[in-house]
Amino acid sequence: MTAVADARVSPRTRGSARDLAGTGTLLRLALRRDRIMMPVWVLCLGLTASSTVGRLKSAYDTPARRANLVHDMNGNGSTRALFGAAFDDSLGALTVWRVGAFLTVFAAIMSLLIVIRHTREEEETGRQEALSAGMVGRRAGLTSALLAVGIANGAVTLLIAGSLAGQGGTGALALGLAVGLSGMAFGGLAAVAAQLTENARLARGLSSAAVGVAFVLRMAGDAAEDGSKGSGHVLVWLSPLGWAEYTRPYGGERWWPLLLITVLAAASISLAYSLAGRRDVGASFYASRPGPPAAGPLLNGVFGLGWRLQRGALLGWAAGFVFAGAIFGSISDGADDFLGDSNQTRDIIQRMGGAQGLNDAFLAAMVGVLGTILAVYTASAVLRLRSEETDQRAEPLLSNAVGRLRWAGSHLVIAYLGPVVILAIGGLALGLGYGVAAGDLGDQLGRCMGAALAQLPALWVLTSVTLFLVGVLPKYSAAAWAFVGWVVALGWMGPALELSDSVMNTSPFSHLPKLPGDEVTAAPFLWLLLLSVVLAAGGLVGLRRRDIGG
Repeated sequence: MTAVADARVSPRTRGSARDLAGTGTLLRLALRRDRIMMPVWVLCLGLTASSTVGRLKSAYDTPARRANLVHDMNGNGSTRALFGAAFDDSLGALTVWRVGAFLTVFAAIMSLLIVIRHTREEEETGRQEALSAGMVGRRAGLTSALLAVGIANGAVTLLIAGSLAGQGGTGALALGLAVGLSGMAFGGLAAVAAQLTENARLARGLSSAAVGVAFVLRMAGDAAEDGSKGSGHVLVWLSPLGWAEYTRPYGGERWWPLLLITVLAAASISLAYSLAGRRDVGASFYASRPGPPAAGPLLNGVFGLGWRLQRGALLGWAAGFVFAGAIFGSISDGADDFLGDSNQTRDIIQRMGGAQGLNDAFLAAMVGVLGTILAVYTASAVLRLRSEETDQRAEPLLSNAVGRLRWAGSHLVIAYLGPVVILAIGGLALGLGYGVAAGDLGDQLGRCMGAALAQLPALWVLTSVTLFLVGVLPKYSAAAWAFVGWVVALGWMGPALELSDSVMNTSPFSHLPKLPGDEVTAAPFLWLLLLSVVLAAGGLVGLRRRDIGG
């Protein structure tokens, strides 16, 4: 009977079973490795919504105040771009308006980090190849990564739905599903990127770019049209984050946009599975092409090599900042037009961008968004040192007439000066977009570029923190991402949650003046620069004294 039963199993079924062999073991390994990071992400996302309800209830304690707030927010494109449209004046709807857009973005970031860590990063380090030599199927790694991210997004969905159930179970479930499914969709896109690219760094970059494009499309569409009236703008419908918004939790829920997110998640996961079965472990569909027989003049030395390794990320980030800066600038004009007597509106905008006029405050808020996002680039540029070391590409260089500090400097010069170029370009694009919209191009170009460049001391602190970890605590260098995530979360969600100054001040960006328009003093810039120098010096001393690869 057993032989007959085995004979009835098709070769395709047996092949699928072999491809998934060891999935449970790899899933337990992934959950163990993420036993700290994943619960922190889940709790932060799940509890943000519940904490926002209490703050909104105390700040807008009457139906009239909530109705006025919704009228003011929906009446201006600048604030719609930042928060999205408000679909009702209930506490639940206002909670969705205040933090819903940010929750979907951070769920997407959480998902792409988890998927890439347990797929492409495992292959890049050689661990997946060692596992595949045993009883582990070729798709087991991908399956375990997707199951892990599914567990994380499922927990986020349940926690959000449970924490907001008191405001209405239907709306709470809609928000939870919108956030969780958005995370799965971008997790699926990250899985595709992991199959197409040859290293985790590029896969993270492509996945993050997808999140950034979706966020900017959503902002541009909301700025152009009030989505609470009518069907919404086409640009919002082009963004998966827009689909989550147009589910309208607590605003007359529409469930069919969730189907669009589900289809995207299923399609991307299916594509990732198909690609995973057509390549070898460690290989990719777009591997680097062989170089020329002889090195060009730009590769004549270790600094030329550093530029060759870092230039792709630098150029990609610069192009992204041109696009984002132009969009942000074009939607910043007109924030003053709806001020009137609304102290509530003024308070929200000024927490984001300072106590100056609302146009300048909104510009400052956009500059802050660009600065905090760029922290991802600076950390990645420094961590390239560690990846070169662990992948054993640094040792051949250091065995010749190249000192450790010179080798490190070939990457650090890009890590520290790259943000200068990116911020200058992004600031010019911001000023160009705002200047054209406001009819004041000459004055705004310099103001916006100066405001963008003022973010440099805070970025350099993050760069130096990463360098300190690489030099002194190399095994924990990945902790730099936790600090970057904390800073980004504070910059985007801290003002909306009205966090205390003691919490906000843990971010170096909180110590800078909110430009353009705020008063400028030298003290915060000098202190941040001093801190950056001290941390960088400590990291370089540690790098010089420790074992390479240790």
